[in-house]
Amino acid sequence: MGLLSKVVDRIKSVAADDDLVVEDGRVDHHDDGTIRIVEAVDRHRATVQGRVRALTLPTTTAVTALVVEVADATGAIQLVFVGRKAIPGIECGVTLRAHGRVSIRRGHRIMYNPAYEIVPHRES
Repeated sequence: MGLLSKVVDRIKSVAADDDLVVEDGRVDHHDDGTIRIVEAVDRHRATVQGRVRALTLPTTTAVTALVVEVADATGAIQLVFVGRKAIPGIECGVTLRAHGRVSIRRGHRIMYNPAYEIVPHRES
């Protein structure tokens, strides 16, 4: 398998939310109490799960904060970890479960300093 094929396969595996999406396109609600990201309501606590799509360190603010974008098949949420530049184990493609208070700013869902856990990848 060539390098290009490996890269394409890796991108496909990150893009496919096989842990959350069932065959008809719905998001599978797990027994762990997670909800679809699109269902997370402003100013309410929620537990969401999805794949890490991006990690950024904004330079426009005076405070250091790691912003982790997590997405499922229904939408995305930004997890903001104030005072952190990196968190071991969190990287693109990892599945995370996060719990915290949801804030909606300019149409984007955000959780500040949520409790989180890295969800192990299920082998098929």
